[in-house]
Amino acid sequence: MNTMTLWHISLPEFAALAFAALLVGFSKTAVSGANTVSLAIFAAVLPARASTGVLLPVLIVGDVLAVLTYRRHAHWPTLWRLFPAVAAGVVLGTVFLLWADDGIVRTSIGVILLMMAAVTWWRRRTAEKEDDPDGVTTRAGRVKARSYGVLGGFTTMVANAGGPVMSMYLLSAGFRKLGFLGTSAFFFLIVNVSKVPFSVGLGLIDGPSLLLDAALALFVLPGALLGKWAVNRINQRLFEQLVIAATVVGGAQLLIR
Repeated sequence: MNTMTLWHISLPEFAALAFAALLVGFSKTAVSGANTVSLAIFAAVLPARASTGVLLPVLIVGDVLAVLTYRRHAHWPTLWRLFPAVAAGVVLGTVFLLWADDGIVRTSIGVILLMMAAVTWWRRRTAEKEDDPDGVTTRAGRVKARSYGVLGGFTTMVANAGGPVMSMYLLSAGFRKLGFLGTSAFFFLIVNVSKVPFSVGLGLIDGPSLLLDAALALFVLPGALLGKWAVNRINQRLFEQLVIAATVVGGAQLLIR
């Protein structure tokens, strides 16, 4: 079957998907969490479940570009502490997808994202000093890492919406801009690649969807280059505000749809 007619995609619809793919590239190298807007666009143009399968390979392309750009700034102790909890969240998300309908999925994730944004905003307003990413070695830090890890794994599996959850965690841990981007780049490359077998098993990724991905991947690179140019012109405070704002917008969209 011709990929471009698989879901009867019109030219305006493909243009919307291409813009969403460009936004994925931008979010991966500039404002993590902004790709929740891409999630909403994909879900509006394509069937809800199918959209998650089409979007995942596009995200992986963006992750590769982000790793190539910020590979020197990753904080690996944080990553190693997150991965076990994220794996548990991915498994929970897979089980959830087996029975939950689209309405339940959207509402659950939207509420989680808005809660994470509110908690992080309040914490940044009331904090007396910056945290240290190495603070995850404390007991409280480990509990927080595990909690966010499970939430991140769950949301990324059910709707590719783990970005805002991890953004909230990295901000709350006191990561600066480049450390934030480097750590999240490796995190999502590893997590998204690990999700592929689950998505294939659920029937969310197949040959035709990968052909559509090949066309959309062409738009990820210019978005990533735009993000790399923009990130050097965004100060830390504005960076944090944009990340939180993108999270709120993404969460609200999921609740409104």
